[in-house]
Amino acid sequence: MRKLIFTALYFLAVFGVQAQNTDSLWVKANDYFVKNNFEKAIETYQVINNRGLHSAELYYNMGNTYYKLNKIAQAILYYEKAAELAPHNDDIAYNLELANRNVLDKIEKIPVFFITAWGKSFINLFSSDLWAKISIVSFIIALVFISIFLYTRRYGLKKLSFWFGIIIIFTSILSFYCSYNQKQKIIKNDSAIIMNPSVTVKSSPDFSGTDLFVIHEGTKVWITDEISEWKEIKLSDGSKGWLKSSDIEII
Repeated sequence: MRKLIFTALYFLAVFGVQAQNTDSLWVKANDYFVKNNFEKAIETYQVINNRGLHSAELYYNMGNTYYKLNKIAQAILYYEKAAELAPHNDDIAYNLELANRNVLDKIEKIPVFFITAWGKSFINLFSSDLWAKISIVSFIIALVFISIFLYTRRYGLKKLSFWFGIIIIFTSILSFYCSYNQKQKIIKNDSAIIMNPSVTVKSSPDFSGTDLFVIHEGTKVWITDEISEWKEIKLSDGSKGWLKSSDIEII
């Protein structure tokens, strides 16, 4: 038992030191950024990122730093990562739009049916974690109303608790779906950014394929298929083709 306690204390101490060290790196990276030492800033942010500590704030700062270094593709990549974790952050959205103005390819988007667009906007109201919290809280409140419905003898209260319980259970299920949808979007990793200055998209997954079109760094694409070192991508206007996996970076 004593050995188990010492082991637990050891791991708590290690995690505490690591967290403190990460906080120190965060302060140092931000200080480098303020002092316009952007190379050192991004190097320090990458150390934090490589430790598996991901957040919208970290990605946003990395995007800002790459933008200052005039590395537009990398800036867009990390702004997109930040936007996935904080879809309604105005600062992230604004800086992403600003960075996208530097992309050579101006690709028209296929019009989206208004109900589909509304649904996506609703799901993106909150992050996956916040939707999950709403779902859990709603479920607990629903249990309270169900308990009232089961144990009260007053008809009016019984009727009221029944309908409130149904509405809140529906809210819980809807919130769970939104949370799951948001999480799957992050896990699925089906979108990417072109990282090379220019890429020739092929009709098939080999160099002998017909040249279809050329796209440039910073352009966002969606991955629809994969064969060996090749990926089939789709643009926002519906155009499709194949390129090497090394030409893109997954968001």
